[in-house]
Parts: sequence; structure tokens; C-alpha cells
Amino acid sequence: MIGIDLGTTNSAVGVIEAGFPIVLADTENRRLLPSAVSFSGDETIVGHEAKDPITSVKSLIGRSEVPESYHGAPTKTENGQIYVQSGEKWLTPVEVSAEILKTLKSTAEMRLGTPQTEAVISVPAYFNDRQRTETKEAATLAGLTVRRLVAEPTAAALAYGLERASERTKIAVYDLGGGTFDISILEMREGNFEVLATAGDTELGGDDFDTILAEKLNCTIPEAIAAKYAFDDADEVQGLTADEYEKACWQLLDRSRRCCERAIIDAGVAKTDLEKIILVGGSTKMPLVQRHVESVFEQSPDLCMNPDEAVVLGAGIQAGLLSGSIQTLSLLDVTPLSLGIETFGGLMNILIPRNSTIPCKKGEMFTNAVDGQTSMKINILQGEREFAKDNWSLGELEVPFTPAAKGQARVGIQFSLDEDGILSVLARDTATNEDLLLTIERSTVDITNTAVEKMIDESVDHAFEDMDGRIFTEAKIKADELLPALDEALALCGDSLDHETRSSINAAKSDVIAALEANDGKVLKSAVARLDDATEELASLVMQSLLG
Repeated sequence: MIGIDLGTTNSAVGVIEAGFPIVLADTENRRLLPSAVSFSGDETIVGHEAKDPITSVKSLIGRSEVPESYHGAPTKTENGQIYVQSGEKWLTPVEVSAEILKTLKSTAEMRLGTPQTEAVISVPAYFNDRQRTETKEAATLAGLTVRRLVAEPTAAALAYGLERASERTKIAVYDLGGGTFDISILEMREGNFEVLATAGDTELGGDDFDTILAEKLNCTIPEAIAAKYAFDDADEVQGLTADEYEKACWQLLDRSRRCCERAIIDAGVAKTDLEKIILVGGSTKMPLVQRHVESVFEQSPDLCMNPDEAVVLGAGIQAGLLSGSIQTLSLLDVTPLSLGIETFGGLMNILIPRNSTIPCKKGEMFTNAVDGQTSMKINILQGEREFAKDNWSLGELEVPFTPAAKGQARVGIQFSLDEDGILSVLARDTATNEDLLLTIERSTVDITNTAVEKMIDESVDHAFEDMDGRIFTEAKIKADELLPALDEALALCGDSLDHETRSSINAAKSDVIAALEANDGKVLKSAVARLDDATEELASLVMQSLLG
């Protein structure tokens, strides 16, 4: 089994050999394959020799719109499907990615001398379900079965920690590739690698820095890339100083900073708790990025690994774990956003909280909200807000069941997240034990990282407002059930109550009605609780009456 880093700028293939991870080189002893594909007639050219190629296709995979920063080839969009052009051909990002994977597969077979049919492939931690699914589709077209999709920062941590697995340490992996950015906080202890938190931006990468430099120097993107590396040895390139270039990139660096700060908070750690800051991705070789990382984390980054090869080495290690070549490590990844369903009142009921370790399964039992209900619509949600309308809908399941009185039908809902972060939803009618299964793949909404970051920021900004809304909605649901039931109970047994008890009930009822009109959640919750207490004797009388 091989490990593959399918990168925006470069790709590579690795394997475990004699217990050590290695990157496999092509016939020219080149370990990195440019993620570039061109077509000339019936000939497909991948990598170094590709002319006028399709590049940076990874930034298009799983998307329905072309990002403004994409300059890798001419594009067109038809019915939500992106196509890229090379020569006379128009291909999907999946088809282009498959050609890169075929070449890596051939390199591995040439070096290892055996056919290769299984692989671990790295993906950005913040790839959504559609992006992950299309990565698997590309592998299938290339003749590979994907045994695991591993998050790129996690793969890098594996590469860094292979010889340190017995230590207990926390590290940050800062991964800035050509088209995506990820930051992960991990803890390594007793042979386990646990992701404490992850954040990222799937629309931030080295390509964006190249675009800014091209604008500043009024040159082409390839010329800008060449000029960028001149800053390694000079403070000024073509009249542009390093400080001026860094200021021009301020917004890009600030997007990275906000992701880092969010990951630190989510992980529940202080910057001083982090023993190492590991750099991954070719774009981290830029001095301005390294200075930025040092500023954010208040310590110098660790430069012990080749940032271009860390991910593929980690993917190779993960392949070794799955194939049995390595048996001393285990990998615990997390899901970056909460998953749940919509419940009565338009609330979101979370089944799998954000940053839960995967793979995992979580389930709950739900019941019908009205009498005679014949089915239950399960709206599957992703997000961090209290109300369904403020989160993203991933799909729906309609679960039929035998008509029953309110609260009598029972439907079990189970969410299952696999190792690749693919969600399966199982709904079971407990009366018949009939199951419905939905796998969230292409139905997943096309979420950009900007929207993810906005979602998380809004969940913080509106935390008190959302919680007040939830409290009011839950209390209102209970009040709407309690008030009609109270009227029926008073009509049945009210004459048996003494004057003081009857007055107490009426006063509590008036408080509930007033709180409903005032739209005050906390007051309504307290009023409903007082009404509950005040009607204990009445409830007892009703039960005695019903029992004869």
C-alpha cells in the first residue's frame, strides 16, 4: 500500500520500506512531481515535461464555482460542474487529478516492482465531503482503491513524530500549500496521535501570494514565482522591497492568523503549551511566512523537516499502519464542525459536536410531535448555531411510521463518521425495525472556508442571543403543551381544589401567558417551572380520576 500527497503545486508518493518512510523518485530521481497536466492530441503529459499545462487543479476539486484566485488554466462551468482546458480538451478536475495519480502509481510500481492497487491519500483538513468524495473518484479512475483519506496536518505530525511516539507533547502543524491552508493542534502520547483542534482556509495558499506579487511587479504568474524565491537572498527584487511585499500580503497573513488563534482556543491550550511549530507545504519556505508564524505563536518554527515531503511521508506511515508494516502508532482525527438534526421548534439538536474524535458513531431517539403523524422528516445539519435556519442543511430523510398519538412513535437516528470524514445517517422505526440509510456525499452543500469561518465567528458573536432564543423556544413548546392540558384538567377536577391552590394555579398560569407575550425566555422558563409545581396536586387528582 502506498501513501500519496496529491498537492496543489507538487505531488509525491511514499511507502514504508524496512520500517522507515521514504519518498519514491521517478526515473530521473526526482521525488516531487509538479501537479501539472497537458494534452496534445492523444498524448497525456504529466509533471515536469507538461507544456501550457493545467495546474492547481486541486483548488477546483469538489467545487461548483471557480475561485477568483485560480489562474491554472482556462475554465468554464456548466450545470455546476467545472471544466478546465488543455489544447482541444475540456476535462473535469477529477479527470485531471486522476492523471496525476496514475503517474504516481506508475512511479511506485516501477520502484517497488509490484502492482499497486491501494493507497492512502492526503487531503486538507478542511476539505468538505464533496471534495473528499471527488478525491476518491479520481483515485478510482487511476486504478486505486482509497483505504484512507488522511488530513494533511495529521500526516505531517505522523512524519514528525514517528521516532517520538512515546513522548507526551503538543505541537502545532502549520500547513500552507499552493492552494489551501490548514492549522492543527495535536497531542502525541503513548503511541497515539490525537488531533485536539483544526482550522483552515481552503481558498488560501501560495497561489494567492504569487498573484499579489505578479500585480506588484506587473508580470506573469511564472515570472512572479521566480521572483518570489529571490527574496530568500535579497531584501529587494525588481524595485519591490521585502517589507513592501509583506505589507501587500497583510490580508492573507491575517486570514492565517485568525485560523491559528481559533485552533488554539478550540484545543484549550496556551501558546506556551506548544513544544513545536511544524511547517508543512512549499509556501512555508517563504521568509515572510516564517516570520509570520513566529509572530503568531511567539516562538520560532521547527525547520527539521522538508516541508515539501512531510505530508507524503506521513501518508506513507498511515499506509504502513493500515497494512501492518507499522504497529506502534494510532491516529485519532477530529471533525471540524458540529453535525445534528432539526427538531421541533426549528432548533438544532447536535449529535456529533465539533472537534469530536473520528471515526465515531452517535445516536438518539426521537418521537413524533403531533397526533396522527405518519412520517418524520429528518433534516441533517452542519454548523454551530442554535437554530436550524442559521446552519447548513446537508440532506433530508423522510422516515415513514404507523400513525400514533403524540410522543408514541419512536425513531432512532444514528450518525456515523468514518475515518475519511464521510457521514452516514441511519434512521430506524423502532416499531418495525425498518432502516433508511443516507450517505452524505454529493448532497453536501458546497461550503467555502470563508463561510466556515463566518459560521464559527457568528456562533460566538450571537452566543447569548442564540441561547436566549433556544431557552424561549424550548419553554414555549412546553408552555404550549401545558396550558391546554391545564384547562382540560381544571374542567375535570378543578372543583376538588381548595381556593388557595386554585388561586396559585391561576397566578402561575397568568405569569406564563405574560412571559409568552413578553417573549422573554428566562422569565418564561421560570414561569413554566412554577406552573409545573403549582399543578402537582391537580395532576394527582386527574390521575386518580382516570384510574377510577
